[in-house]
Parts: sequence; C-alpha cells; structure tokens
Amino acid sequence: MRRPDPMFPRPAFQPRQGRSLDGDERRSHELPLGWFRVWPLTILLPAVLLANGCATNAIDLAPPEPDRPFVPQTKENGAIDAGKPALNPGLAPKRQDFTLPANAETAGLPAPPELEAHKIYSLAELIDIAQRNNPTTRIAWNHAREAALAVGLVESTYLPRLTISAIGGTQQSNNNLTTGVLGLESTATNKANGQGIIGAAGLQWLLFDFGRRAALVEAAQQLSAITNVNFTAAHQLLIHKVSLAYYAYSAARARTNNAVGSLENAKKVQAAAEARLKQEVGTIVDAAQAKQATLQANLQLVRARGAEQDNYQTLLGAMGISPLTKIRVTSAEGRTLSASMVPTTQSILEAALAKRPDILAAFAAQKASEANIRAAEADFLPKVFASGTVAEGSGGLGVTSIPAIGADALPTLNLNNNRFSGIILGGVTVPLYDGGTRAALLLQARERREGADAILSRTKQEAAREIVSAQNGLKTSLAAYQASVALVQAAETTFDAALAAYRNGVGSVTAASLAETNLLQARIAKTDAYSAALAAAVTLALASSSLGSVPY
Repeated sequence: MRRPDPMFPRPAFQPRQGRSLDGDERRSHELPLGWFRVWPLTILLPAVLLANGCATNAIDLAPPEPDRPFVPQTKENGAIDAGKPALNPGLAPKRQDFTLPANAETAGLPAPPELEAHKIYSLAELIDIAQRNNPTTRIAWNHAREAALAVGLVESTYLPRLTISAIGGTQQSNNNLTTGVLGLESTATNKANGQGIIGAAGLQWLLFDFGRRAALVEAAQQLSAITNVNFTAAHQLLIHKVSLAYYAYSAARARTNNAVGSLENAKKVQAAAEARLKQEVGTIVDAAQAKQATLQANLQLVRARGAEQDNYQTLLGAMGISPLTKIRVTSAEGRTLSASMVPTTQSILEAALAKRPDILAAFAAQKASEANIRAAEADFLPKVFASGTVAEGSGGLGVTSIPAIGADALPTLNLNNNRFSGIILGGVTVPLYDGGTRAALLLQARERREGADAILSRTKQEAAREIVSAQNGLKTSLAAYQASVALVQAAETTFDAALAAYRNGVGSVTAASLAETNLLQARIAKTDAYSAALAAAVTLALASSSLGSVPY
C-alpha cells in the first residue's frame, strides 16, 4: 500500500472497492497543480498591502487639522514621544490650547560662570568670560575642527583600501521517490547537505591620477583655512558685541545718575518755592508747578533705572551667560577721548584689506575654486591603479541514500574541499565617454571660480565703505562729545543763576524749572555722546580688523 504523504493527505472521500472515479469526480477531489505555484502569492500579497498601509499611516504623526491644536503623546519626563501619533485634540482639557507639554530635560538653564561676589569686573575680564562661555565661539571652533577632519579624509585617498570579508552558508535537501510495479510500491529517500566558508581579502590602490587628488586636498585645505578665519572673526565679533553692550550699560548707569541729580535739583526748586510761599512772597501756583517738576524728575528716574536693568540683561546676553547671573561691572567713564583715535584713511585701508577675516575668507574661497578646476580637468586624464585579492574557501558535502527494501548498510558519500587563490592586477583606466558629465562639472567649476572672484572684489569694496563709514562716525561722535561738554557747562551755569535768582525773588519758578530740565538734557547728551564715541571707536577697530584684544 502507498503510504500517505504527511504534507498532502489523501481526500477524506474514498471510493468503494472495485469502483473508479470518473473524470468529474476525480477533478473535484484532487488539488490542481497550479495551486502549488499560486499559494505563496496568497501570503505575500496581504503582507505587501499591509506594509503599504503602514507607510501612509505615518500622516498621523502630524497635527490633525490646520486650526486644531497639536496634542502629542508624552513620556514620563514630559518629553514628546516622536514615534507615536498625536492624540485627538478633542481629548485635550482645552480644545483651543496651543501650548506644549513641559519637558523636564529642557527646563534647566546652563550653569552660570564662577564669579567672585565682591569683585568689580572690567571690560577685559568680561570679554574673557564671554569667550569661555558664549556658544558662538564653540560653534565656530567645531566648524573649524570639522573642516580640518575633512582635509584628512581627502588625504586618505592617497592610501590603499584594504577589505576583508567572510561568507558562510549551508544547504540541505530531502527527496522522496516512490515507484510501483504490479501493485507493489517502493520508496527511496535521498538526503544531501553541504556547507562551506569563504574568506577573502582585497586591495585597491590608485597610484596616479594626474594631480586630481592633490587638487582636492588643496581645495579642502583652503576650506579649512576659511573656517579658521571665521573662528577668529567670531571672536572679533564677540569682542565687539560685548564692548558695545558694556558701553551701553555704562551709559545707562550714567543716565540713572543724571536722573538722580535732576531729581535733587527739582527738589531744590520745590523747596525754594515752598519757602517763598511760607514767607507769603510766593504763590501756590509756583509751589504746585515746582512739585510737578519734582514728580516729573522722579518718573524719569524710574524709567532710567528700568533702562539700566534692560542694558544689564543685554550685556549678559552678549556674554552668553545666564540672565540670572549677578555681576558687578566697572564704569566706562574716565577714558580719554581725543582726535588721535582717528587714524588716516589710507593707512587704515591698506592694513584692513590685508587682514580682514571676510577678505581672507573670500581669498581662500577663490583659491579653493581654482583647485576644483584642476581636479575637474584631471578627470579627463587616465588613472593608474593596482588591485589584488586573496581568498580561501573550505566546504563539505554529504549524501545519504536510504532504500526502502533489501539494504543492510546505508550508502553515504562525504566530500571535503579546501581552496586557496590569490591575484594581483595593475592597469590603466581611460575615460572615453560619459554623456558630457565631466565637461559640465568642469564648466561648473569655472563658473564658481568667476563667482569667487566677484565675491572677493565685492568684499573688498564693502570693507572699504565700512571702514570709511566707521571713521566718519568716530569723527562725528568725538565732535559731538566736545560740543556736549561745553553745553553741560553752560547749562550748569544757567541753572545755578536761575535758582539763585528765584530764591532772591528776582526770577520765576518757570525759569528755574526750565533751566533744570535743560541741564538734565545736556548731561544726557554728554553721556550719550561719550558712549557713542567709544562705540564708534570699537566699531572702527572691528572694521579695520584691529580688534584682537581689549578695545579702547
């Protein structure tokens, strides 16, 4: 009797002994041969459709509607779970709440710098703190390091490439053969298995390429020089930014002191008006007007103190430290201002054009573009290379035949094989046709070189205009400061005379109040002109690229 196949058992319906199935009955109880070829598709097709559906389901990660809030799923610390879709905005406590959940990992501020509580820091010390804590200098430093590593990557193309690989595998097969003669059936089973491992090492070395790699190395080196120049420029800009914030904060403190002095002068006028009223030689209108001037001076003092706090925060922001930092700062007053601070135009232009960071960076970009042209031209020339491969493989094959009848032993066959091979090749590659790709790349490199030339020329012109403009600004600021000094002297004389006249009954409270207001405005003008002159001096130093340390 034929043994049933465990994979495909016979149909449950069996005909009676001595009866054969006709064609229709036989077709209705046998599986078609094509079914064995189609059944894998019945499993793969739903899997493909499911994968396609998962790709489109990623749209759930976006907000549901343009006018509905985004309600993300969060982790235990409040961080947004980027891998999960947004919740239904209708489930949110407030339907139109467009705030985001609090993330505990981002809540803290950077640690403040270590400062001495009782020390008063100078501008030089503030700049030093800024250079150690402001993130802009570290970002520029990281960019310079990345560009330096890029040079190493290009230089590594001079060295050979060594690779090693290993491949292993196994194979098994099981075949059943059933034969029948005159009602007798016989089954033979053949089993075969094989396995093997191949290990290989390869060498690839480009020996000569007519200077292409040398040009690429030079281009990478020029780009590294650009990032190094930009690193220096970042420090110069930071010095300039901190200096301007320092001068502005010092001017705000001076304006606060001016407001305090103005309030004291207003109180003097008010005291004189009230004394005249008690002596019955003054009027209630004069006393009320003097009191109003005092209140106005007090309001100006409140505003001046608020502006001082704003400028203090601006200084901390320029330094790149926490806004909660408490630091005491020296005043910028007492610095000598003179016409010698303005250099001649010709000397400053020649020095600036030779060392300004933007000009040096544009010059390096021009050199890099020229190197890229040489690299593109070298692509038209042959390349000499060497390569080699060493491989070793081992494997085995085992075959077993198990007859169903009449065998006392199990015939087997085992084969083992080991093979070693090695090859070294050398050759030349000559590019013939690539559809114009190399020609387009060469033309592109030449266009970039022309663009780099234009950028260098434009940078020089803009640098010259910035220097001349900064020089004119410094001249104007110094002249304004000299004029404000004379104005303050005249205003002080006028106020003293007006107050003395009013006390003696020969002047009016209006004249005294007006003189006090004019004195305050003159002092504010002097403070602003002084601060503007210092700022113009440091701006000229930045424009002329002489701002490498503490400014004026």
